[in-house]
Amino acid sequence: MVTYFKNKTKQFIESKNMYLVLVIASFLESIIVPIPLEAVLIPLMQAKREKIWLLATLATLGCIFGAIIGYGVGYYLFDQFAEQIASWFSDPQQLENVKTQMQEQGFWYVLSVGIIPVPFQIAMLAAGAAKYSLGLFLLATFIARSIRYFGLALLVKLAGNQAEALFKKYKIPTAIGLTLIVALIWWIKH
Repeated sequence: MVTYFKNKTKQFIESKNMYLVLVIASFLESIIVPIPLEAVLIPLMQAKREKIWLLATLATLGCIFGAIIGYGVGYYLFDQFAEQIASWFSDPQQLENVKTQMQEQGFWYVLSVGIIPVPFQIAMLAAGAAKYSLGLFLLATFIARSIRYFGLALLVKLAGNQAEALFKKYKIPTAIGLTLIVALIWWIKH
């Protein structure tokens, strides 16, 4: 499936709708599509290096729009569909743990989940379900996704055509490192 998206990326690179498609892809990735946007974004950034910062901005904005929808679903519909949502988790208690973490450490939880390569839908639904502050949720989302997408832009800027290989090789250690930095900052603030 990743190969399919890479081929589609190559097709729309020169399209006049490229920017809109990027925003929509980022929006969909944040709410329903389990394919990481990086599979499309890195080749796009490599092909359009003169627009690299604009591409990172559009990817961030698309994700924020999706985050607002996901938050709203959690806020307004969670109670009606709690059993169904809980069944998506391997352990029903896991969902309650996420809600508890959201209530106690919401900003830092959203920030860390937004950086690491896990489904961001968990943080969106949990923030809405816990009635966490929308403003703080959006701020954490903005920071996390900016780190992620502008970090990719920086990687492409510095590594050029080697960016994709470097990303694949170091994405897990980088995600762990960034998460540890967020955890350390949170610990120091507490």
